[in-house]
Order: sequence, then structure tokens, then C-alpha cells
Amino acid sequence: MKRSEVNLIITEMKLFLENHQFMLPEWAEWSFDKWKGTYEMCSEIIDNKLGWDITDFGSSDFKKQGLALFTIRNGNWDKKDKMYCEKIMVADEEQETPMHFHLGKTEDIINRGGGNLVIELYMATDADKLSKQMVTVSIDGVITIVKAGELIILKPGQSICLKPRVYHRFFGQKGNGRVLIGEVSMINDDANDNCFYEKIGRFPEIVEDVKPVHLLVNDYAKFL
Repeated sequence: MKRSEVNLIITEMKLFLENHQFMLPEWAEWSFDKWKGTYEMCSEIIDNKLGWDITDFGSSDFKKQGLALFTIRNGNWDKKDKMYCEKIMVADEEQETPMHFHLGKTEDIINRGGGNLVIELYMATDADKLSKQMVTVSIDGVITIVKAGELIILKPGQSICLKPRVYHRFFGQKGNGRVLIGEVSMINDDANDNCFYEKIGRFPEIVEDVKPVHLLVNDYAKFL
């Protein structure tokens, strides 16, 4: 992805969040230069990868397969400081987050507003394939059993609890607009806990055609 594309996506996401009255921490607005020399003060943010996270999952087509995220809070398994994570995400109509499951993380995916969110579910086999068995999930505390590959539609205000080894992919439903998505979960560990059904690039290679408006979580190691 080009940095100019990333900058535009962040700008559009900020406007979408503002329109839905979802406010981010003050440091979400920090410029590239503002971050310099802040590690001692901001090690929790940097080490636990809080902040902007824009990915095309290696597809080179963000509008088709991509997700815009902001991690608001997250803990660290080694430090055991916080055992939870919260994210806010934005997905456009038919913009896919590809099929994956988590080894250890239980998460609630929440439709915070906008359009409808479509989620496709499978159980993972012992060999990490797509199982044909029924899938049991909790939707707003109500036990729900669906067929393998069945599509669940979450309307604004609805949420689903996904336990480890439940394959899921999601996207905004066509004709209903962009979706504001919340995630509340156990600690997020992208390096060790994500299992994608097909090989993808979790963090994109950035072509630095312009200066960053805001740093991404995968920029910290590069620039700080």
C-alpha cells in the first residue's frame, strides 16, 4: 500500500468515527514528529501496539479485502498487566476481512452502527481445515447454533461472541453502507494468535510516497 492511500483511509475513518460520535484518545491525533522521543512515556502504547492499523491483508486491493482499525487498549501476555483488548474498526460494503480463527483469544464482535455486518462461520478441524460440523455461538448472550458456512447478519447494536478455533470472515452487507465495528476481547497478539485459512500478509508493505499523517502500529519499530 502507498502511504498516501493509508493517510486517506485514516482521514476517512476519523470522519466516520466523528459522525458516529465515537471519540479516540488524544494521542490518536499525534503527528509523525510528535512521537519522537516518547518511548519512555508511551511504552504501553508502543509495546502493546495500540493505535492505527490499516491493512489490505496483502491483497493490494484494500477496497475488496481490507480493514481499518484502531486499537484503543491492549494488554501484554508477558507482563500480564491488562488481560483485555478493545478495538474500533470500519468495514465498507463487501470489504472482506478474510477467514481466520484465534488460538487463544475469545472476542466479542459488535456492530456499533452504520450498516449491517455479515459474518461467515466454521469450526476448525484438528488440521486447521474448515469443519462441516455445526457452529455454536452466543449472540448477545443467546446461544445460537448455525450450519457450517452459514452467514449471520448483525444489525447495529448486535454482537457475537467468538471462541478460539472458530473460523470467521466478515464484511459489510451490500446496500446498507459502511459499518462501525467494535471488538472487546482477551489480549490481542497478532504475531502468535492469528491463524488465517489462506496465507495472507497481516501488515502491509508500505511504499513511502508521502510523509505519514499518523503512525501505524507496524510503524513503531521502524520509526521509533
